[in-house]
Order: sequence, then C-alpha cells, then structure tokens
Amino acid sequence: MSALISAEALAACFDSVIVLDVQWTLGGPPGIEDYQRAHLPGAVYVDLDSDLAGPPGGGRGRHPLPDPEVLEGALRRSGVDDGSAVVVYDAQTSMSAARAWWLLRWAGLSDVRVLDGGLAAWRAVGLSVETGPQPERPSGSVVVRPGSLPVLSAADVLGAAAAGVLMDARASERYRGEVEPIDPVAGHIPGAVSAPTTENLDADGRFLPAARLRERFAAYGIGPGTAVATYCGSGVTAAHEALALHEAGIEAVLYPGSWSEWVSDPARPVATGPTP
Repeated sequence: MSALISAEALAACFDSVIVLDVQWTLGGPPGIEDYQRAHLPGAVYVDLDSDLAGPPGGGRGRHPLPDPEVLEGALRRSGVDDGSAVVVYDAQTSMSAARAWWLLRWAGLSDVRVLDGGLAAWRAVGLSVETGPQPERPSGSVVVRPGSLPVLSAADVLGAAAAGVLMDARASERYRGEVEPIDPVAGHIPGAVSAPTTENLDADGRFLPAARLRERFAAYGIGPGTAVATYCGSGVTAAHEALALHEAGIEAVLYPGSWSEWVSDPARPVATGPTP
C-alpha cells in the first residue's frame, strides 16, 4: 500500500486523521516560523530537531534517534492515540516529512502517510491554509514502542554493503568527497552507491510514479527481495530514500546515525571518488 496521499484525498478524509506539520530547513530558520506563516488547518507542528531527533553529538550523529519518552510526549501533545491515522507533511519535497513517516513507524504507529508535494501541493489545488500559532488539541494516549522497524548500527554497515546494496542519499558531489559543507570529513562509506534523493522527485516536489521508481532502483540492481540499506548525512534524507523504495515495493533498513555518526570515529574507513 502506498504511504503517500494526495492533497485532494487528504481533503476528503481530513476529519478522520491527525495532521502533523514537519516543515524544516537544514541550518534554519526554525520550522515553527514557516508553520506560523502557513499551515494546513488544524495541523500541529512537530519539531524535527527536538521532537524527532535526540541531541546531536556524542558520537551518535547530528540527528540521532530521539528518547522514546520525548517522542511520546510530542505525539501525545499532538493528540495521537494508538491506532490514530496520521498524515505528515513539510513545505514541498517530503524530505523532513519522510523522517517523520519512518520514525513514527519505528515507534510503533502503523497508519502513517505523507502528503505528496507537501504544503505546496495543498495550496496548488486551492485548498485553504491557516496562519499563526498552533491549536491546542486534546492530549493523546499513544504509547511509543521503539524498535518497531529494524535499524543498522555503525557496526552493521559494512556488512550491509557487502551483503546487499547500501545507498547514499546525499548529493553526488558529497558522496564523491568533492565538497562537504556540514560534516568534518568528506567522502562516503566504502561499498555504498550514490543515489541522491532529489532523483526520487518530479519538478513539483512529488514522488515519481511507482513504475518510474522501480526503474530507478533497478539500475542499481535493486528489486523485490534485495537487501537494501540507506544512509545520508544525519538520517533525514535516508528516510526519504526508504520512502521512495517503499513506493517501489522494496523495504529498506535505515542507518540512523548516517555519515555524521560514521565519521565521528576516525578508525572507520572512508572512500572518495565516483565508485563504491
């Protein structure tokens, strides 16, 4: 089943779902500012940096998995119960929304979808938005069950590359080690293939049709049953890759620590150049 929902389909079932706004930009400004400028009616803002990730550093990367109690508190404040149907969205590309989609499933929620094309798609079909502070919702009772999806640890990553396909979701120039604007070391994990997430989307920021995504991943030797793992800089766009794979009928395992965790230990190997 697709994890995506169109703006029109969301509008038709709006009263039966909880909508979470995950607008976020790497390096700021804070996403709450975008939310206050425009958001879906009744949507609750969830902060990627503080609600959907733990504190950075400590060898765990820039967006480590959050403390389950912190995540549970954020979801309960948003009115989420066990069994709630949840739709997440961001400004357009679903990069941060995909992190929420993956993380909520990791936390045990089963009915989570992403608004394809985000806020931009909602507005493009003439649907209304709200401005200002977020509404107060009745507290939810969801119980977070961490580990409901498998993850890779740093110790698992090289084995995953040897046993299947390890996909690097960052821009290709970062993979090659030509530039590194964020992390202290440039390059990629040995054995990984370069598969930038931007190639999952069309010009409007919506995911390519499933058939096109299957063709994209087939070029990497990936099909149903292939062992696939994804990583990026900090575990955000890796979730976008996992979502694209899901739409193609392929389930991937995420390395949440990603490159920022990998290079925190100088003993871990680093590769550069255009090949694995």
